[in-house]
Amino acid sequence: MTQLSPRLARIKFRAWHRGTREADYMIGCFFDQFHAQWSEADIALFEQMIEEDDVDIMAWALGTQTIPEEYRGPMLDRMMKLDYVDIPR
Repeated sequence: MTQLSPRLARIKFRAWHRGTREADYMIGCFFDQFHAQWSEADIALFEQMIEEDDVDIMAWALGTQTIPEEYRGPMLDRMMKLDYVDIPR
C-alpha cells in the first residue's frame, strides 16, 4: 500500500467525512477507486468539487440536478455510473 501525499490524504479524509453515510460512500469510494489515475487537473477539480454541498454532489451523480458547467466532463460522467460504491455488510 502506497502512502498518500499530504494533499491527497487531506482530500481522502474530506471525501470520507461528508456528514452522511450515503455521501461518505458515494464520494469516498469514488476517491478510493480512481484517485491514482487522476492528473493534477483532475485532483484540483475533485478538490474543488468536494467543497460543494453533499446534496448537490449526490444529485449530480444521480442525475437529478443539472451539473454546473465547471464540473461537467469525464469525472462526473464516471461518478454517475455508481458502480464503484462498495458498502460493507
